[in-house]
Amino acid sequence: METTALSRVDVDRAERRLAGRLWKTPVVRCDQLDALAGARLWLKAENLQRGGSFKVRGALLAVERLAAAGSRGVIAQSTGNHAIAVALAAAEHKLPTVVVLPSDAPPTKIRRIRETGAEAVLVGTTLAERVAVVEELRERYAYDVVDPYQNRDVVAGQGTATAELISQVAAAGGRLDAVVVPIGGGSAIAGACLASCGHDLAVVGAEPETVPAFTAALDAGGPVTVPARPTIADGLRPDRIGSLPFELSHRTIASVITVPETAIAEALRVALLHARLLIEPAAATALAAALDYASGHATDVGVLLSGGNIEPGLVASLLTDHSGRAR
Repeated sequence: METTALSRVDVDRAERRLAGRLWKTPVVRCDQLDALAGARLWLKAENLQRGGSFKVRGALLAVERLAAAGSRGVIAQSTGNHAIAVALAAAEHKLPTVVVLPSDAPPTKIRRIRETGAEAVLVGTTLAERVAVVEELRERYAYDVVDPYQNRDVVAGQGTATAELISQVAAAGGRLDAVVVPIGGGSAIAGACLASCGHDLAVVGAEPETVPAFTAALDAGGPVTVPARPTIADGLRPDRIGSLPFELSHRTIASVITVPETAIAEALRVALLHARLLIEPAAATALAAALDYASGHATDVGVLLSGGNIEPGLVASLLTDHSGRAR
């Protein structure tokens, strides 16, 4: 990890490097969600992005730099979406790719990775277990590691999603008071803090109540490992915040909201039933936090709907549960 500080300039540079390589995802408004929030919500639908999540932004930049330097291949660890994004980016450069996932990673994400031709290795359930296997594979193959949290290109690339959201809202005649971003390993929140510089808006983090890694880091004054309890938000399962994202965000972030599992599930349902957006639980965590934060805090709130790679069975079970309780 390079220690030189990143800034808004790096996000601007990343936007230029990514021009024409991404799908410009829409910012969606929904009357019913505005009514629930008591404010205007501006939903950045990165669930419609290439690879099904915003993670492709940082992966394209990081892999491009490695390919230009003559990389023999790449390795990444992830709970899912970063691995999909790295596999897609590496396929563009015809680089061999190995990704390390939790042993209980969603089958949908594993399938998307293997469709690119990448190898998926399943191991354990904690970040430390995945990192250990990445190091073994790096020594075996002499491939380059694309870290999801510590890579500068990744963090700057993820920041372009928030930068795009801010500019799209401005183009529509609005001005955000806050932006709510999900927190897993921290690249999204770090990128959001960089992108929001100079815009006079609050950056709010959202993480599962069962895996409060950023909240614990704030309490401890630095990254610490928390117990990895189960959560339906599989994309937010890292049990330790990255040190680079923490360095970039802990002084800038306005607040962190920890979201109960029931609220994550309900936010996923309302996004689908009201806004007609199929999002994964990580994205629903941000929406749930926005619904909680907006009332009494802000008039216009941006929400990074980070991805849409969700198991069909989970969608069916959440909708069935909702239907049963509604009777």
